[in-house]
Amino acid sequence: MTSVAESRYQRPTSLDAAVSVLAEGSLTVVAGGTDVYPALVGRDVPVAVLDVSAVRELRGITMYDDGLRIGAAVTWDEVATASLPSGLRALQQAAVQVGAVQVQKAGTVAGNICTASPAGDGIPALLALDARVELRSTRGTRVVPVDEFVVGYRATAKAADELVTAIIVPHDATRRVSSFVKLGTRAYLVISLAMVAVSIGRDERGRVTSARVAVGACSPVARRLAWVESSVLVGGPVRVARSDLHELSPIDDIRCSAGYRLDVVPELVRRGLTECGVMVA
Repeated sequence: MTSVAESRYQRPTSLDAAVSVLAEGSLTVVAGGTDVYPALVGRDVPVAVLDVSAVRELRGITMYDDGLRIGAAVTWDEVATASLPSGLRALQQAAVQVGAVQVQKAGTVAGNICTASPAGDGIPALLALDARVELRSTRGTRVVPVDEFVVGYRATAKAADELVTAIIVPHDATRRVSSFVKLGTRAYLVISLAMVAVSIGRDERGRVTSARVAVGACSPVARRLAWVESSVLVGGPVRVARSDLHELSPIDDIRCSAGYRLDVVPELVRRGLTECGVMVA
């Protein structure tokens, strides 16, 4: 096992300092540590750790010209208790179902997507909200859509020298109505069996103008259900059946079978759509 004396731990207080440290070599980035440290049971601790929890530029939830910005060090508890536009209800509903209260107090939204677990509670909500990920390095800043950031099972498009600095939710998404529905074996400290996030936009006459429906824990990455979204835009009661879930590729695991996931997703979609005021059959 790696000893404390052999490890290198840095905790900068500014963003410039953090990206400079990251440019020097490969480090394990930690904010809340709720994903990193539990995974180390029986394994060596990281030799080099970059703790970004004290970087002031990564704090806060603020409205800017490009949308609502959620700093990378913002915790789930801060998201859950913040006064946010109604369009972010799905993210706030997800926030209170991540782990338990202790995890919500320390764990961050950015950490959840960087872990890129298929069962990451925040990813379907951010996908439904058309969110983007802001990354910073000594080479500059770039912004990547969530569906291009999470590229596979526990894999992201983040380069080794890049630091996630914020999650950006576009203004249009903040004006929609959204919901998040999770299925697990208990209320807290549970990995999702399946989950659904829905975001619906309407015009001044109440007609649906946009629909985004994302499913998590049923594929290596969260996926949108294009067929269901098209059905919502057409209007009338939306029918969702197991045969409509060809975009998904669930697996059998210790929690439940692939067949069970395909059986429950239509009901979760119906509940999410109903919460957003969409008629379902």
